[in-house]
Amino acid sequence: MTRPNTKGLSLSFLKLAPLAVISVLAACAQKVPPPPPPPVVVIPPQPQPPMGAPLNMRIPEVADDGTRKTVNTSVSTAQAVWNLRSAYNVAALNCVEPEYAPVLAGYKDFLKIHDKSLDKADADLKKNFNGAFGKSGTRERETYQTQVYNFFSVPPVKSTFCNAAMALATEMASVPAGQLEGYAPQGLAKIEAPFMAFFDAYDQYRADLAAWQAKYGGIVVVAPDQARNSTTTARPGPPAVQPQ
Repeated sequence: MTRPNTKGLSLSFLKLAPLAVISVLAACAQKVPPPPPPPVVVIPPQPQPPMGAPLNMRIPEVADDGTRKTVNTSVSTAQAVWNLRSAYNVAALNCVEPEYAPVLAGYKDFLKIHDKSLDKADADLKKNFNGAFGKSGTRERETYQTQVYNFFSVPPVKSTFCNAAMALATEMASVPAGQLEGYAPQGLAKIEAPFMAFFDAYDQYRADLAAWQAKYGGIVVVAPDQARNSTTTARPGPPAVQPQ
């Protein structure tokens, strides 16, 4: 029996074996999946100031005792009467939309019904400021009253302020002459309430903005409505607003 020539076959196999191994390795390499993309982070919109307020607005700070000190804090009865008059005056000038017509009408009645109480408050305040500041008493009082008018004229609060003025006009109609002094502190607190609520909301905005920047600033993000389609890099927002 003639034996097959395996010597030549073995040599050929040895020559082809490396190529086969390379082919197998190449096939395996082609089957390795690519690494997964980095996880997409969907973030909420950057917090914005309440009621369209500016980014860096100065507002009265909260004192150590937890109360917010304003131009209306710890004022005398005469000053409460006059600050209430000032707030009512601002409302009569600024709340001019038809739905706020009762404010102007109520303010005119307020001046007539409580003219004696207002005159007394005015005289008391002149005496107090002149006694405290001497010749500069009038200037000091005017400076303070400008602050009061500015306080009640903060633009973002106009809508809620005018609503409060409407309620004040209704309530003031039931305050008889001679009793304004007893009503003034609570009336002043009610007309100031929309501003206090706004200040609280602004403080919360500053806290929310600082937390948002600390968590999301500079990372790869997508907007919620773009999460399935595209990615974008988050831009750092404005610096966290610091208390003034």
